[in-house]
Amino acid sequence: MMDRQEINKTLALSWKTAWAKPAFRQKTIVGSALLLCILTSFPKFFAFIELRSGIVLNDWVLARIPAIDLSIPIFVIIWSTALLLIYHLLKSPLLFLQFLLSFLLLCISRIISISVFPLDPPIGLIELKDPISSIFYGGTNVFIKKDLFYSGHTATQFLMFLTLIGKKEKIITGITTLFISILVLIQHIHYTIDVIAAYFFTYAIYLAGKKIAAG
Repeated sequence: MMDRQEINKTLALSWKTAWAKPAFRQKTIVGSALLLCILTSFPKFFAFIELRSGIVLNDWVLARIPAIDLSIPIFVIIWSTALLLIYHLLKSPLLFLQFLLSFLLLCISRIISISVFPLDPPIGLIELKDPISSIFYGGTNVFIKKDLFYSGHTATQFLMFLTLIGKKEKIITGITTLFISILVLIQHIHYTIDVIAAYFFTYAIYLAGKKIAAG
């Protein structure tokens, strides 16, 4: 088995080799720049959608689920899975680029879908307390209620599941994705259609990001 120093040297070499390729370097720089622009524009976008009127859906599933505050388990699951993903992305330049581009496309597609389908929050919605995610909404005390179609929580978890390749990692992220899908419904953060649609959108986005990264 390789010791830690040898592992670090191998990782450094893999990144050096990948960075030496013009295509990888250009896609990483452009993708990172675009993602940064989108993330910094999120507060204004979300502030805009909060001011507009939307439709309240008659959700058969939510009507039969009492709303419960599950902010803590949602927070723990999301950011624990994110740390697992980051650990593996650091070991694989190609996997990193693939996730970067896929997440960029996911953010763009959510801006479009949220803009096209204005919805008002589900009845009984309980504010999600997530100080890290809230930073991208405009502040640690900001909670956005109308970023509904489609579910960003479910989409991000599912994208992490699709990106990771190890059997153990697939099992872990598969379970966390299922949990997040259920928990956001119990807390009435999203409509059922938001969660279901997230799987279809994310799978198509994953395939597109993978193709662009490998091309």
